[in-house]
Amino acid sequence: MAAGTVVVLDNGGSLIKAGVAGELDPAVVLPNCLVRPLSSKKFVPPEPLPSPTSSAAATSSMDLTSAAVRRPIDRGHLINPDLQREIWSHIFSTHLRHVSPASSSLLLTLPLLTLPSIKRDTLSLVFEDFNFKSLCISDSPSLVHLYEASVRPSGLASKTQCSLVVDCGFSFTHVAPVFQNFTLNYGVKRIDLGGKALTNYLKEMVSYRAINVMDESFIMDDVKEKLCFVSLDVERDLQLAK
Repeated sequence: MAAGTVVVLDNGGSLIKAGVAGELDPAVVLPNCLVRPLSSKKFVPPEPLPSPTSSAAATSSMDLTSAAVRRPIDRGHLINPDLQREIWSHIFSTHLRHVSPASSSLLLTLPLLTLPSIKRDTLSLVFEDFNFKSLCISDSPSLVHLYEASVRPSGLASKTQCSLVVDCGFSFTHVAPVFQNFTLNYGVKRIDLGGKALTNYLKEMVSYRAINVMDESFIMDDVKEKLCFVSLDVERDLQLAK
């Protein structure tokens, strides 16, 4: 790997996306957690999600039915640095073997309004455990705005250099104003509601009406993402469902 490589790490509460700057798609996308299948006695990293550019059907050898899950991030905040270190180590040793952190820079996403103590834990991971050469921390809303402005140079976001970004994540949602390509922290609003709450609600409905799926987080998350949608005509869609 040539010197000056920039590693991009989108460290979300549900998924972690890792790759190298300049590439169109992430090199790997996998759940940001460790799992313990019923057939195992130890927690291991889950298998990566299938690539959106891959035409081959993904086959998984890991049975995650009723698997126990440990996550390093809760409500957008890093609560277990040791667990996060193990997940990152798996990524760099298995999926990004060609990357040498010591000769690379890191672009890392962190939630808005992250506490200083959590930032210190993150810096310790980046520099003391993985020895990255340099670090750039960014928030998702500003990156989303810059991406929108770059792919549509004649669009409204590019011309006005401002936008309102709704960042709906795994366990929280941010509404952030972006002005002149920078997020205005004093205008950010946050609610502790995200995709996890919708998955839990779906689990409760299915468990009440059909079979008990309260322990099947991965299955119901997949059902939610593939089958659920926001209805634009509730009466019509209810009739179709019936």
